[in-house]
Amino acid sequence: MNKILKSAREKISKFERLNFDEIFALYEENDLLYLAESARKLKEIKSGKNIFYTINRHINLTNVCSANCPLCAFQCRSGDEKAFTLEISDVEKILRESQKIPDLKEIHIVSALHPNKNFDYYLEVVKFTKKFLPNVRIAAFTPVEIANFAEKSNKTYEEILTTLKNFGVTNLLGGGAEIFSPRVREIICPKKISAETWLEIMKIAHKIDLKSNASILYGHIETLAERVEHLLKIRELQDETHGFQTFLLFPFQPANTELGKNFNLKRVGAWEDLKMIAITRLALDNFENVKSFWVMLTMPIAQLSLAFGADDLGGTIGEEKIIHAAGVQTKKNISRADLEKIIRETCYNPVHR
Repeated sequence: MNKILKSAREKISKFERLNFDEIFALYEENDLLYLAESARKLKEIKSGKNIFYTINRHINLTNVCSANCPLCAFQCRSGDEKAFTLEISDVEKILRESQKIPDLKEIHIVSALHPNKNFDYYLEVVKFTKKFLPNVRIAAFTPVEIANFAEKSNKTYEEILTTLKNFGVTNLLGGGAEIFSPRVREIICPKKISAETWLEIMKIAHKIDLKSNASILYGHIETLAERVEHLLKIRELQDETHGFQTFLLFPFQPANTELGKNFNLKRVGAWEDLKMIAITRLALDNFENVKSFWVMLTMPIAQLSLAFGADDLGGTIGEEKIIHAAGVQTKKNISRADLEKIIRETCYNPVHR
């Protein structure tokens, strides 16, 4: 065993912080069972025998997007036969239906960068959500969308975030981070905001006490070093703000994407998914929660990930369009009873967040 790997294992045994080289060495060693045991121990220090979930409903407002990212199968250009945009009356209908969901705790709102919808449209959606579901959390919009709102309305990021918070948004979403490497972003999402802007918006959100998630998109053209660098930048901001609640891992879904076609990419396997979850738990020692997003992972892998450091299975969803556009075959919703059954099978305790 080399010196760096030995140091990594010693630190893990003492629950001490890992550096870049140590994280890299653990990944390359590829000892999946060791990583699982280590990550599970750290998870149980953070959250005991609890596995969290929420009863929620996703709303995707539009797939018309000006970014046209090669990584995305969801986006359409205006006028495309698959394009859709929900008007306020459509949102109202969804919210009225959502009122019937027992114990609903969260409305999750994310979509695309519609070239003809200004900030007032999105703010109206938030207002309607708060009106129909006053006691439900509104988890809405990524830093990419916040930057778009600011540009269209000639407002600062803080003004946009403060307005959203004042009208009911309780949590900012963690999407759009992808991989922070400028080399990678230039290829997979050239029109999206930079990593620096993504981090800046999150820092401002945390400053005004608007909590958020963070994420990584892996399994495309990034290197292992770029993955680790991404995790460490997230960890650095969390040290400063303590504003991230949960970290999500998104395996890239190449089907129906320009990126997948151009680079002949295939979906990474279960081994890679589970190793990434365990490595992330060990690297992000300042995060309480690591979410296993069953919609992307499939439920069997998500369930197994609970033995690899994950402690959150996400939500019941209700409906999801963005990921399924890339050919994902998982269900678009799951019942509370089924989620709890899946958690109990692992000898953990389901906790409705």
